[in-house]
Amino acid sequence: MAKPQTKFYVVWRGREPGVYATWEQCQAQVKGFSGAAYKSFPTFAEAQAAFAGEAPVYKRAAVAPRKQPKATGLENPPDYRHDTVLPLPPEVTADAWAVDAACSGNPGQMEYRGVDLATGAEVFHFGPVLGTNNIGEFLAIVHALAAFHKQGISKTIYSDSRIAMGWVKKGKCKTTLDRTARTARLYEIIARAETWLATHRFGTPIVKWQTSRWGEIPADFGRKG
Repeated sequence: MAKPQTKFYVVWRGREPGVYATWEQCQAQVKGFSGAAYKSFPTFAEAQAAFAGEAPVYKRAAVAPRKQPKATGLENPPDYRHDTVLPLPPEVTADAWAVDAACSGNPGQMEYRGVDLATGAEVFHFGPVLGTNNIGEFLAIVHALAAFHKQGISKTIYSDSRIAMGWVKKGKCKTTLDRTARTARLYEIIARAETWLATHRFGTPIVKWQTSRWGEIPADFGRKG
């Protein structure tokens, strides 16, 4: 016997606004869509009525003060989030980019990237080049800062590296990586990042991603374990 439908999804702003019967159908309309507005409802009748209304009304109702459960990572997104397609906990703002690096060896082949927490989209990616994880984490933060400045936008940056955050605050990449012909290109990039920090002012919040409470940062490359 088929299970009764327990959720319907309303998309007010997306590729094709409407009422959808599955999360997969809804996600296809909103993932990567700037300014998407959507929410789930327990019955088709409620979803139809909601779709006939204005999205901001339902968005305000969705975030009314109430006790919110902690995100488990099993929901995508959790029912209480309407501003992201990712399983973000309530204390994490979706108006942000998460950055992370990965390195095979120390030193080794390093790469870094940034992910938009509202859409789940990868907004930049660099590498691989010979380097270290800490260098990648540092460059990823500076890359995001420079992108915000160039685009004239203001968002939060999440990083899971206290070392990299400290280097950015001091404006200096304190790496001990040997300078060789193989690392010359990377050192040129580091120099450009340090120059950018020395010549630009920014008030961008750079927030430590609390991995022990929130799970892996959304920009994680998934190579642990």
